[in-house]
Amino acid sequence: MNTIRHLSRKDAIEAGALHWAAAVEDIHATIRLLRSGEAGMVAESVMPLGADPRNKAYGLPAFVGGAYDAAGLKWTVHRGEPIGDLPSISSTTVINRLSDGAPVGSVESALLTHMRTAAVSSAAIKALKPTGMKSVALLGAGAHAQTHLDMLLALFPNVETIQLWNRTRSHLDPMIAEAGQDTATQILPHADWHEALTDADVVICCTSAPQPFLDKSAVRPGRLIMQIGFHEVMFETIAATDFITVDLWGDFANKSAKSLFQMYRAGQFSPERVAADLPALLLDGWQPDADASLYFSSFGLNVFDIAFAARVLRRANTLNIGTLLPSI
Repeated sequence: MNTIRHLSRKDAIEAGALHWAAAVEDIHATIRLLRSGEAGMVAESVMPLGADPRNKAYGLPAFVGGAYDAAGLKWTVHRGEPIGDLPSISSTTVINRLSDGAPVGSVESALLTHMRTAAVSSAAIKALKPTGMKSVALLGAGAHAQTHLDMLLALFPNVETIQLWNRTRSHLDPMIAEAGQDTATQILPHADWHEALTDADVVICCTSAPQPFLDKSAVRPGRLIMQIGFHEVMFETIAATDFITVDLWGDFANKSAKSLFQMYRAGQFSPERVAADLPALLLDGWQPDADASLYFSSFGLNVFDIAFAARVLRRANTLNIGTLLPSI
């Protein structure tokens, strides 16, 4: 009997989903395959789920060749706010072999999405801030913020302080408790986002704000502003920045609710202003002036989700982790 393998979140963790070195390598390997034409993706399908613009379902297909040998689809449902004990984002990625189309399996992939997003952020930080950073402001207290905090502590141990802010102050306490005392990095909560940004070399926005709040006062020489979340950054802030960088510019610019793409559709941003994308940063060695103000917009590329899921499923198969299901 032909079977496919399904991995719950617990299974995915057991199979290495939280391995930061492997996650970062996936980003670099996939970008190389994307450049050579051995990986690719098409525009996502977006289905609104009500009046709140944050409530949407997405179908995101991609393929990744090389050792990944995968074609897949990530199906994800976003809610602006969690309902009951359900997370605000639920997601499953389905993988087939690229070489022959055979079904491989599926992964509960919200965790993989958080990991690949933070891994992209780490790669962008290293490329855009090659001399390092002393202080980071992390805005938000959801799953993306938590994963970014984990990433900073794991991959940037020389950061002296991480300044936390969230609209609901009490939501920061679990993040601080999760970090524990086993770090030399100071983790400091703030009641006001302006205070959190005071000495920050890098600002990471991970909120689900439906309206932008980060104004142009956040722009400073040598500071990198990274937008991971929904629509936190005002158009004036992006316009005031010396260099605009992105993970990639694509057809999703015509649909995405990210601030940069809304600015583009409003006729206030030209794609020609994009100084570098992720391939230019990781493969071509593009670097800004040290005192330039920087903005990085992370759309979130589904090609990485497919690579991550393929890697985790391959290791799960080797270790016999997960649940086998009949495929026919």
